[in-house]
Amino acid sequence: MNDFSRRKVLKATAVAGAGAVVVPGVAAAEAPGTSAATTASASGAYGAKCPPAQLTGRIVRPEDPGYTDARLGWDQLFSHYPLVIVFAQNTQDVVNALTWARQNDVALRIRSGRHSLEGWSNVDSGLVIDISELKSVHIDSAARVATVGAGLNQLEAVTTLAKQNFAVTTGTEGSVGLAGATLGGGLGFFTRWLGMACDSLIGAEVVVAEGAECAKVIKTDLNNNPDLLWALRGAGNGNFGIVTSLTYKVAPLKSVTYVQATWDGIGDLRRVFDAWQRTAPYTDDRLGTQLEVHPNQILLFAVLAEGTPEEAKKLLAPILSVDSPQVSVQVGNWGEVYSGFQIPTDKEPANWKFYSQFTRKPFPRKAIDVISSFMRDAPTEDSNFFTQAFGGAVRRSPRGGTAFPHRDAIFYSEPGVGWGTRSDQPGVCDPLTPRAQAWIAEFSQALRPYVDGAYVNVPNIGMQDWETAYWGSNFARLRRIKAAYDPHNVFQYDQSIPPATR
Repeated sequence: MNDFSRRKVLKATAVAGAGAVVVPGVAAAEAPGTSAATTASASGAYGAKCPPAQLTGRIVRPEDPGYTDARLGWDQLFSHYPLVIVFAQNTQDVVNALTWARQNDVALRIRSGRHSLEGWSNVDSGLVIDISELKSVHIDSAARVATVGAGLNQLEAVTTLAKQNFAVTTGTEGSVGLAGATLGGGLGFFTRWLGMACDSLIGAEVVVAEGAECAKVIKTDLNNNPDLLWALRGAGNGNFGIVTSLTYKVAPLKSVTYVQATWDGIGDLRRVFDAWQRTAPYTDDRLGTQLEVHPNQILLFAVLAEGTPEEAKKLLAPILSVDSPQVSVQVGNWGEVYSGFQIPTDKEPANWKFYSQFTRKPFPRKAIDVISSFMRDAPTEDSNFFTQAFGGAVRRSPRGGTAFPHRDAIFYSEPGVGWGTRSDQPGVCDPLTPRAQAWIAEFSQALRPYVDGAYVNVPNIGMQDWETAYWGSNFARLRRIKAAYDPHNVFQYDQSIPPATR
């Protein structure tokens, strides 16, 4: 079960090395005996001005021995050198850091699982607020509600919920931050059964900018700041504030059937892909499937919630009947199954590039032939074409709605390429980088007649009209909400949402 291969996920690893507990502010140092709670205003009682803020939490600076490990992300194609990294230990650390950055006019980025695929959660000569150590969990089994710290990664969330026989939609890569995945939409094996991850989000705690240089903590749910909850459901990554905890409506789940099928070579791709796209988006909503095309094999992964192997094979029969794939089946608790297909990062390539897209009509033969052609000329064995079946619960928006717009797609897909070995050197120095980047750019361009839109969690750098590609007609409303919660555009990066202007 260890050849689950899309991005070959790792289990969470601790960041080595910590700096001083408190970093003095540029404007003033904290007096001895002053508590962290008094170093920054969380209430805005001081109006446009706040007392000089101090950085608190676990601090890592360039001179610290753990700095290299602390600054590097999962995708080492990008390499940044922040001025300081704050690993928040509680919400107040986040308030202090945001206030400090505003008071000292320091560029700011937010980070959780380090999987930002264009490196936008890091910044040179700026402040990175890392929330990965906010790992609290509270599950109300009777109400079927879970409130978790925003530092949980997907593996931690899946296994923690599964111990009490609950689940929410997550992606397949365990080391990805749960918050980041959810706030961009969140897709995975339970997408057709439970909807997008953001559909189960019913509340959040958020640190937002206030006034000219302050920060405060607010709550959002269907009764409090509901417009912000709508925006966080699909457009919440680094646009409106810093999410420090998330509350989900969770679903009961005692067991799953996990099926993996492998076809050697890609000679049968036309028949396999066509059978998949005409079956997977329309079958029993409990069945979630992903199809991957690699240079030398085709892989099908399927998870049936609360189903038997016999049910799963029957539902997958139109696909499994193509030629004679090797098939394996596992039945068990979702946490155990999910943990079983995680692979450590040190066995993955260092550098990655993806291109996201949605499809509303089945691929014609020409589109499938494009995939075959490019996979036969792939630059590395870690190149692939990945798909995720939609339909089912995706077509139903939750109460309060979401900013995620791609509900009429029949599947999501992305070409991807991985290359290089992990080190502390940036991937741009790898001699294979130009070829890998050219291959995926040409691949995505060749598929454009057959696809539409893009997924904000897998951003398409350089795309024209990225605003509508990610959010469709929701973009104007998102700009108005941005103006309400971040009028000074404190939270910004290359493809962030700008506030509406009057």
